[in-house]
Amino acid sequence: MARWLLMLVGVAVLGLAAGHAEEKKAMTGKVFELRTYYVHPGRMPALEKRFKDHTIGLLTKHGMKLVGFWKPADPKQADEVLVYLVEHSSREAADKAWADFRKDADWVAARDASEKDGKIVMKVDVQWWNATPYSAIK
Repeated sequence: MARWLLMLVGVAVLGLAAGHAEEKKAMTGKVFELRTYYVHPGRMPALEKRFKDHTIGLLTKHGMKLVGFWKPADPKQADEVLVYLVEHSSREAADKAWADFRKDADWVAARDASEKDGKIVMKVDVQWWNATPYSAIK
């Protein structure tokens, strides 16, 4: 009986260690950042212009891979929300890229110029995602 219990505990410990290793690998490997911008009324054209003319190039300059941008299919919400997905080699790389981007003088100038008529974004939600082994995007 004690032998079975020891074996069971051993299997459980190995399973936890393997799970922990996978969790650690997921936290240090490639990550996807889903960013949702909630836009002040009437300011979507300014946000889209800023992305097209400045932000996309600056994000790319700082090593961020932009996977895609989306707006709601419902026309009532299309001018309220913008969502985009960024691929990073790791969470640490993402943190560094965002820190460098935020202090980039070209970004600060573009942001300030685009907001001369008022703030554009009222809220940003950020979620971090790991691709599944069976995902087409890994």
